[in-house]
Amino acid sequence: MPTIDEQIAQSLRDAQRSGELQSAASWGKPLDLDDGYAQTPEELRMAFKALKDAGFVPPEVETMKQIAALREVIETEPDAVRADAMRKRVSELQQHLALRLEKLRSSGSL
Repeated sequence: MPTIDEQIAQSLRDAQRSGELQSAASWGKPLDLDDGYAQTPEELRMAFKALKDAGFVPPEVETMKQIAALREVIETEPDAVRADAMRKRVSELQQHLALRLEKLRSSGSL
């Protein structure tokens, strides 16, 4: 009986022979190693990867994206009043995120 490694290797060889690998959207492109995988706690990596592949992200990640988007807009915002309002929103989102992450840590989920 073949080992799991041997089964995986055989599946990869079969996929390569059939052209299935070459039809993948990422074929021939550099790997995106800055997707947060290394920063994700080891015990959550598989679950988060499955969610990502299915097109879903944890709410914490969505909040991080909102913060990053707001920071980009703030850099180019000519209106100081609007920029201050956005900075306040960033601060609120950061506080919300910190509380959410602390709750996950204290519950043992993170």
